[in-house]
Amino acid sequence: MANVKILTEADLRNAVQLDLDAVDCVEQAFLALATTDVIMPPILSMAIAPFNGEVDVKTAFVPGIDSFAIKISPGFFDNPKIGLSSTSGLMVVFAARTGTVEALLLDNGYLTDIRTAAAGAVAARHLSRDDASTACILGAGSQCKLQLKALCLVRSISRAAIWARDLDKARAAAVEMSNELGIAVSVATDLQASVQEADIVVTTTPASAPILPSAWLQPGQHVTAMGSDQVHKNEIEPACLVKADLYVPDRLSQTRSLGELHWAIAAGLVDPSAKFAELGEVVAGRAKGRICPEAITIADLTGTGVQDTAIATLARQRAIASGIGADFTN
Repeated sequence: MANVKILTEADLRNAVQLDLDAVDCVEQAFLALATTDVIMPPILSMAIAPFNGEVDVKTAFVPGIDSFAIKISPGFFDNPKIGLSSTSGLMVVFAARTGTVEALLLDNGYLTDIRTAAAGAVAARHLSRDDASTACILGAGSQCKLQLKALCLVRSISRAAIWARDLDKARAAAVEMSNELGIAVSVATDLQASVQEADIVVTTTPASAPILPSAWLQPGQHVTAMGSDQVHKNEIEPACLVKADLYVPDRLSQTRSLGELHWAIAAGLVDPSAKFAELGEVVAGRAKGRICPEAITIADLTGTGVQDTAIATLARQRAIASGIGADFTN
């Protein structure tokens, strides 16, 4: 008989926070992806167009980790109109050796939010300038706040601007982040100016048409594009990838089909067979990151199963150590 740990969102929020431990956990997952025989199948993705929704299933087996996770992640982007979160979902943790169920993580997308923000921090840690101090975040949802918080973990951010189509949401996010982080956070009423003044730009929207033109990019900037995780999503102008001195995907096979690279290929700006070193290879030192202070760098983050396995196993381990959650004998 197997003992299954059942953890609610509240349990998981107690067990795992967005901190340097979470960033390091996700960084090690990218390192494993580049240096070990990770098994990570393509994303199973289903669009539910009548309700502006989608469901993704991600997983990965990572050598050296005794468990693996399968994540089911719905995103229904009209939900806020009826008072619901746009994301929900859960993760199931299995023993890597036997396949027995070890834990059910009812996180409602919380762990995905944490590992996604942590990935942004990993990208900034390896690709942005060491002296980066200003940021511009496009979007005012949960990832806007988490990405800014994650940046502050790895760079000395002193000033940030937040842009959203809904200025009231941008204002609310700016006030919240200014109070929480103790830095100057303003509303980007002039998006072009805010982008051009930023050392780091992060796009966190479900946009289906570019909101970041290539003409706005400035020498020395780093851009993390993390919202384009479906084939119809597109946050940055395809020409951005041509203007950049370095383009780094989280998983090249994914970004070719559903990331920002997908759109550059479709526009005929990048050869479909072009090779780009992945973020894990940069972390491992197998590929160069930022080559000089004046370089423009872009990270294309579509989300990987190794991140989910890493954060899920961390959550389970911490819950067991702290006695959090309920035990169910199956």
